[in-house]
Amino acid sequence: MQETTTASLNGKLPAPPPRAPAGWPAVVAVMLGIFVIVTTEILPIGLLTSIGTDFTVSDGMAGLTMTMPGILAAVVALPVTVATARVDRRLMLCAFILLLALANFLAAAAPDYWLVLVSRVMVGVTIGGFWSIGAGLAERLVPPASVGRATAVVFSAVPLGSVLGVPLGTLIGDLAGWRTAFAVMGAMTIVVLVLLVLYVPPLPPVHVTRPAVLRGMLRRTDTRFALLLTFLVVLAHFGTYTYVTPFLERVTGVGGGPITVFLLVYGAAGILGNFLGGARVARYPRTVFGLAAGLIGAATLLLPSLGRGETGAVLLLVVWGMAYGAVPVASQTWFARAAPHAPEAAAVLFTASFQATISAGALAGGVVLDRTSPSTVMVLGGCVAVLMVVAVVTVRVRHEPGDGHAPAAADPAPSAGR
Repeated sequence: MQETTTASLNGKLPAPPPRAPAGWPAVVAVMLGIFVIVTTEILPIGLLTSIGTDFTVSDGMAGLTMTMPGILAAVVALPVTVATARVDRRLMLCAFILLLALANFLAAAAPDYWLVLVSRVMVGVTIGGFWSIGAGLAERLVPPASVGRATAVVFSAVPLGSVLGVPLGTLIGDLAGWRTAFAVMGAMTIVVLVLLVLYVPPLPPVHVTRPAVLRGMLRRTDTRFALLLTFLVVLAHFGTYTYVTPFLERVTGVGGGPITVFLLVYGAAGILGNFLGGARVARYPRTVFGLAAGLIGAATLLLPSLGRGETGAVLLLVVWGMAYGAVPVASQTWFARAAPHAPEAAAVLFTASFQATISAGALAGGVVLDRTSPSTVMVLGGCVAVLMVVAVVTVRVRHEPGDGHAPAAADPAPSAGR
């Protein structure tokens, strides 16, 4: 009885009966869930011009399709996670994926632009709920020794969404129209729903994410620093990458098929960056995060000059892709270490901050693009990335009382997600 009471006070439910880890098929199913979410979220990047032309709106206005999901994800991440804290986590994952499928089909059939934005609101709710649960789920699916690798696999969905999802969506859009791309994405989402049902076991909740837990995390220096770094690097990236298609069309002078190839190259580099960063971030989080931001800054600052030719543009996209591939796993690692005994709370903060900044970046980039040029967007984004490097170099996060997990570069640390 005493054990149950203590667990409740700590926001932790009585442990369910022990069971064997679900294994790698479940990890892959969760990874594919994040893959279809990421792909759906950033799919408009490759279709931005087509969507804008179809509804007679500017590129900046069409950029709202990128802004809306992030805003909603940031807003709903906490309330949805708290409201469903006692519901089986597999059931919630499946419910969010079903909502995503409906959102894709709505976008494909929308006769008016406002309905497309409604579909993007549904995408945002999915992101806020699924990511907050799924981002820290690896430790419940595989043995402890495999948690680090499983976390890297789950987050490989982010660059995979770029290397496969966005370019293929762009290709489908070029061949059959942007609506077909969303319809195909809806069908893929249904397949993922089936895989989640088949391979992810029942996951009774073991922690209750409460606002008090999040408030406690926000009082920690390492959590606030993680928020700062995440804000700067994601703002720099999505303020620029959201409008990479207009840049390639107007400045580099390519379109259609070549842009699809360029995005494929970028995504392939992102996969490599994800696993290289994931292999190093546990021991050197500061170095990995700072190096990623520095390379993003260098690539975006150089694009207006070196990106005028196809060769220069491709090389800089490779650098950019490798750098950004390491960002999600680095950011999530910092948040996870701030609350090693509340992984779902850490995932909520990671999701909310990441998605809010995606929206801020896409919105800011759209405003700048409509008033200036794609080159100016790249330069300003690069300057923000440089600010993040300055923060990494100059700000030192010290161990706080009772904290054995502060992300100092010289300290060995447990695997990501633990």
